[in-house]
Amino acid sequence: MDDSLTADEANRMASQGIAMLWQGDFHNARQILNAMDRRLANGKKKAAKDPADEFYRHRQSRSHRARILGLVLVPLDPGPVVPLRRAPDIKEAATGAYGDVDEPSVVSLHELVGAIGAHEWRKNGVYVEALADRIHPHYGTFFPTRSEYVDLLAEVELPPLPLAFDVGTGTGVLAAVLARRGVQRVIATDNEPRAIACAAENFRTLGVDDRAEAVLDDMFPAGRAPLVVCNPPWIPATPHSSLDSAVYDPGSRMLFRFLDELPEHLEPGGEGWLVLSDLAEHLGLRSREDLLNAIDAAGLEVIDRLDTRPAHPKASDPNDPLFAARAAEVTSLWRLVPRAPDA
Repeated sequence: MDDSLTADEANRMASQGIAMLWQGDFHNARQILNAMDRRLANGKKKAAKDPADEFYRHRQSRSHRARILGLVLVPLDPGPVVPLRRAPDIKEAATGAYGDVDEPSVVSLHELVGAIGAHEWRKNGVYVEALADRIHPHYGTFFPTRSEYVDLLAEVELPPLPLAFDVGTGTGVLAAVLARRGVQRVIATDNEPRAIACAAENFRTLGVDDRAEAVLDDMFPAGRAPLVVCNPPWIPATPHSSLDSAVYDPGSRMLFRFLDELPEHLEPGGEGWLVLSDLAEHLGLRSREDLLNAIDAAGLEVIDRLDTRPAHPKASDPNDPLFAARAAEVTSLWRLVPRAPDA
């Protein structure tokens, strides 16, 4: 396909499942993609009967959008470079997303644009008030665009501690906050190599790498600690990408596993801090009773809970399809300890 292709023609072909390899001007391809996106955004939307239905419709719509936009392809040559007129220098962005490119291939323009945007986030960083510094997310690693859950960890009372675990660290932001607050050693785990590389780089940049260590592990590191922190994915739904895995947790598996295994990783007198939004409850995807029953079944009890409300734009945007749930959302830091034997 070249510059003679119109947005209507591209949209019609994509709707029929036909992939298009672009051979024209790169900026014209971007304009075609943007025009297709506007057409998808203007499609008719039916009102859902309940919050869970609305959530699944919203995810289905986003999946459909990604599938349609993903059918506009561009060539990718070793370098990596895009051999099109007016193509930008994408070497660092594409290498961060795809690794070394040794042979000519093709990629989705929509995905490549996302990789370019992710590279800008990585270069510029995300300012985190609790750190008075920036976190630099890698491609495919969830980063803290919302600050309230980080603020909870920064504000809760924290006595001097020799060791803490941060389970599912992502960019390493919570581990960095703990280290900055005086924890002598923080072991941060994640099961994604990208996340471990990202967290380790952030620890170096923030100057806490002498206290914070990123370790590739499925959940808990070996041993016990007086403090174990976890900010699991908040929504019990199926992820569609590695980045989705930081938001969606099928059947709340990570959440429930953290609770089940927490007691055996706490030192006597230790605490587990669970940082969790109740958005899933307002969407009808998990009840508060489910959470409390899981805490009880793990032999844990709640000794305190700190709550905060979100301040991000979607929480006050009535045009957001999930506005009602977002407006009611509360993010909490649950302080958990093993239940006394005679309790």
